[in-house]
Amino acid sequence: MDPAALAVSPFVTLLAWSVVLLVFHVSLQGFSATLELGSAWNAGPRDEEKKPSGKLAGRAARASANFRETYPAFVGLALALAINGDLTGWGLTGAWTWLVCRILYIPLYLAGVPYIRSLIWLGSLAGLLIMVATLIF
Repeated sequence: MDPAALAVSPFVTLLAWSVVLLVFHVSLQGFSATLELGSAWNAGPRDEEKKPSGKLAGRAARASANFRETYPAFVGLALALAINGDLTGWGLTGAWTWLVCRILYIPLYLAGVPYIRSLIWLGSLAGLLIMVATLIF
């Protein structure tokens, strides 16, 4: 693929936004843990296995871990679609579905909303499957 065409691929833009989302997850997790455990804990070496026990910090940590479970697949699929081209547009639809669902997942997880949160997670998985199908078929 022509490097200039790759540079303007919408998948490259989506990858950049996905990194913003990753940084948001890590920052949210760190901020909520620091609120609970204090700045001295955050600035220290964290040699002891002290972990936040509050709901918000725990949910932020679990939401971040959940994001990082599917993130490598998204990156790989988005790069593959950018390189191969997405002639049908389905791959781009899947990528946007994944990103939007992952954004919606955060407040739902932090608020402890059951079922809807799981449906949103399934939506993000469907986005990845659409990306896979676009590459295979």
